[in-house]
Amino acid sequence: MAKINIVNKKAGFNYDLEERFVAGMVLTGTEVKSIRNNNASISEAHCVIESKELFIKNMHIAEWKYGSYMNHEPLQKRKLLLQKRELRKLISGIEKEGYTIVPIKVFFSERGHIKIEIALAKGKKVHDKREDIKKKDIERELNRKF
Repeated sequence: MAKINIVNKKAGFNYDLEERFVAGMVLTGTEVKSIRNNNASISEAHCVIESKELFIKNMHIAEWKYGSYMNHEPLQKRKLLLQKRELRKLISGIEKEGYTIVPIKVFFSERGHIKIEIALAKGKKVHDKREDIKKKDIERELNRKF
């Protein structure tokens, strides 16, 4: 099985990730083939709830080069599959002020299905981001000394 490495590196920096969920994705064949080749990005993606269903928008999956007329739209919205209990938890979570649903990474499950890890997150303030940068700098300096 091919190893895919599609990660949203800015998610941990811009948000406090509070509760994580693993969701399935509804994909077409050409989308799966592009993801297997690491031709996808979730750095600009975000999740929305429309009529009690969860969708991911702005997830870029590059067109498969052998797709011909059967190819997919690179930025179309894609449905995410969660259990009802988890979906209710997300809906009640984003009703709070300042919370959103952020995609973290895309990976293969043990059974070979493409999954996406999402998190209920609260946006960080500027001073919180500065503190994180200071902590990383201090850790980097300590690692250099030892």
